[in-house]
Amino acid sequence: MPYPINRRNFLKTSTAATLSALAAGAPRAGAETEEIAPIPARADRVILLWMGGGMAHTETFDPKRYTPYEAGLDPNKVLSTFPAIDTVVDGIKFSKGLENIASVMDRGTICNTYQAGDLGFILHSRHQYHWHTGYAPPLTVAAPHIGSMVARTLGPINPDMPAFIDIGQRFTVGESEELKAFHTAGFLGSEYGPFFISNPEDAQSSVRPPGGMTPDRFQNRDKLFRKLAKASPIGEYGSAHQQESLLRSMDNAYRLLTSPSAKAFDLSEEPKEVYDKYNTGRFGQGCLLARRLCEAGTRFIEVTSEYEPFKYWDTHENGHTRAEGMKEVIDAPIAQLVLDLEERGLLDTTLIILASEFSRDMVTEGSEKNPVKNQVDVPDKMTEMKHYGMHRHFTAAGSVLLFGGGIKKGFKYGQTADERPVEAVKNPIGIEDLHATIYTALGISPKTNYLVENRPFYVTKDGLGKAHMDLFA
Repeated sequence: MPYPINRRNFLKTSTAATLSALAAGAPRAGAETEEIAPIPARADRVILLWMGGGMAHTETFDPKRYTPYEAGLDPNKVLSTFPAIDTVVDGIKFSKGLENIASVMDRGTICNTYQAGDLGFILHSRHQYHWHTGYAPPLTVAAPHIGSMVARTLGPINPDMPAFIDIGQRFTVGESEELKAFHTAGFLGSEYGPFFISNPEDAQSSVRPPGGMTPDRFQNRDKLFRKLAKASPIGEYGSAHQQESLLRSMDNAYRLLTSPSAKAFDLSEEPKEVYDKYNTGRFGQGCLLARRLCEAGTRFIEVTSEYEPFKYWDTHENGHTRAEGMKEVIDAPIAQLVLDLEERGLLDTTLIILASEFSRDMVTEGSEKNPVKNQVDVPDKMTEMKHYGMHRHFTAAGSVLLFGGGIKKGFKYGQTADERPVEAVKNPIGIEDLHATIYTALGISPKTNYLVENRPFYVTKDGLGKAHMDLFA
């Protein structure tokens, strides 16, 4: 690579790729797109529960030897700062604080051997870009989010509902421009991009005209916007394909405003006792909204605990305390989402994925085989509680939790080492194969591709992703 990857160069290259996407013509299905998936479709929709910031696997779904805190502890001796708890499945243990998810583990699979890409100096936004698109930046093409690829390839379930909805991520926080780089449909066109809901409790406001605006005024504004979009010179603000895609996305938005399906966005319609089971904050409300949107026919939904530098799962210090708080946020609503979808007969056809861009370790930055420059100082001896937890970015193993969509029930896949480095030692799975497994669950071949400027762009890098078939029932 001719220059180092930092935030400035990441932005420069991603912006250039976006501009090239705007100039490109309509993508066409490649010759291999009609190739069938290894198995018939098991799922027809996806809910991605995104633990942005780096969720430590040894503090959550892959507990190791527990060492309680005491002043003077050697960080090298600490693997887990929480004791292990039993799940309803013999042989599968989680860490303390995940009791609710542990109680529904007989409905899903835990894989603790996800290996993040070795991308050099670690930036959260780069690894999140890699996870969400399947491609490591920088690229000469604006890569679509996996949700956009699914929306484009399978189309909508309910034409009145957005095929791809993203819940919970604000873009007024640190690394906001970098986050925007992968929250897009890229070369596919804006009609396949995410419908953003930053605050799920106020989701209904996203599907109605601004307060005080009369229907006539709203219609006039819509007509003016369309006129401006059509009047823009081809090539100056986008190709004909991009302009047409923008107009179709406006058609979709306008149709949603007048559709009965818009009621799915209104959390106030939920009984209080149901709402309270989910309400651990914005993430819990997002899980409830995801259930309602899933019922209404949305194809791909992402709910994030939100990535913001040095907050939430980005545990550079106070790792134990912060992880304890995050488990309180995610535990009850995720378990309730699984139970509610099962009760409604939707779990078998909905693939739920819980994932993070990488894991964390007290000692190793990157991996043992590919270490990178440390970004946080860990003292030789712990003298304060803030030193107790998983601080550095670890790429050699991470947890992915799967429910529904034909995935095995009550199953543990892969194995990690019991001593540091706690890396994958059996059945490692990288992003290409993880994406191939997700696409296969949906009946999409990992070799599916779209031609951009007469070059194939595959749903898995170079079409080489291989589904881990052992994960399927």
